[in-house]
Amino acid sequence: MLSVINQFLWNGPLLFLLLGVHLYFTFHLHVPQRHIGRAVRMSLTPETKGESRPRVSPFGALATTLAATLGTGNIIGVSTAVALGGPGAVLWCWLTGVLGMATAYAECYLGVLYRQRDREGHHIGGPMYVIRDGLHCKPLAGFYAACTVAAAFGVGCTTQANSLTQTTSMTWGWSPHLVGMAAAVLTGLVLIGGIRSISKVCMRLVPVLGLLYIAGCLALLWRFRSALGPACLYILESAFSPRAALGGVAGGGLLVAARYGIARGLYTNEAGIGTAAIGAASSDAVSPAYQAYVSMTAVFWDTVVMCLLTGLVIVSNMLLHPGSLEGINETGLAAAAFRSLPLFAAWGLPFDGEVFLSLSLAAFALTTLIGWSYMGEKAAEYLWGPGAVPHYKLVYIVMIYVGAVIPMNLVWECTDLVNAVMVLPNVLALILLRKQVRT
Repeated sequence: MLSVINQFLWNGPLLFLLLGVHLYFTFHLHVPQRHIGRAVRMSLTPETKGESRPRVSPFGALATTLAATLGTGNIIGVSTAVALGGPGAVLWCWLTGVLGMATAYAECYLGVLYRQRDREGHHIGGPMYVIRDGLHCKPLAGFYAACTVAAAFGVGCTTQANSLTQTTSMTWGWSPHLVGMAAAVLTGLVLIGGIRSISKVCMRLVPVLGLLYIAGCLALLWRFRSALGPACLYILESAFSPRAALGGVAGGGLLVAARYGIARGLYTNEAGIGTAAIGAASSDAVSPAYQAYVSMTAVFWDTVVMCLLTGLVIVSNMLLHPGSLEGINETGLAAAAFRSLPLFAAWGLPFDGEVFLSLSLAAFALTTLIGWSYMGEKAAEYLWGPGAVPHYKLVYIVMIYVGAVIPMNLVWECTDLVNAVMVLPNVLALILLRKQVRT
């Protein structure tokens, strides 16, 4: 039943709703994407204007958001999009990221505009505060916060822990129980320090992990450079005309490619779901527009850059090494691409491209555990007060181990439904408060 509901929502109504919202804010805000270069430079500013030593810098808030969004969606999500929707899905995924930056700007702007300070002086906020104070609807705000807690235990906790243990088990044969306990302990040590500890860890890990993965993709594309031009043409052609992919792995066509490309793009960058606003609100940036521009770059790095690079690697490998696709499932296209050449072993490193991909997946899963813990923590604090935070953290740490060792089909379905439900109140607030958003 859950599967049928999710397929209906994510394959139709929600895709049109979110894509429509992306287009609306793109033009309503006079295409804020054109300022992406300046936004990236702003994100690298070491200190917040007006704050000599900010508790959480704009870049720290961005790193926390990126930690929650960068992960398996950038690799496995793109792989399944190409497998199910054809190479043209890469273009639709990329376009979703380009347009989604405007929606991310709007929700982060409102998140900073309606933020508050907690007892320790830290900024807190998010869609629940926007809905409560902007729309004056406490029941809907509480509903959104409850969904955020559920999503934190789902997509942010158990599913990531399970992805971590699956990766380590298949690559190195490590025990899921030991990996789950280790992940729970490491995450718990970070959570003890609160938002400052979380942002510091994310500021150190996320840029390094992201740059390493981007470097790996660029190195593969250099080795695949003879197929890069044909791959781009193949993606454009498959995005607008029916055509089967090489080896029969994927089908194509405008509707199918758009369906899977847009769905995976929305899933990985979360623009429209509203969780990015929780991270943005934690910043000590003085101007809502300043932090909104900085937070907008999360969608840029997540989908416009990393998903595109993953897609180009996959499609280039399909053209050069179609035999590598034999016998793999829909999640294995990225692994097949990294396996095609002993890229890293050729450089004298003690592992090959497939192991590098496994390391990337495991590291991204760990940072997602840390990033999403903060999103759920703020929602729990909104619902039950500061006294509930220690209990939330304890349950979150326990659920990391539980997620590492249990079957995940039901959890994935519940998580997809919760994410779908979160879109509705967040989009409602965005539309009704759109006149308050400035660039």
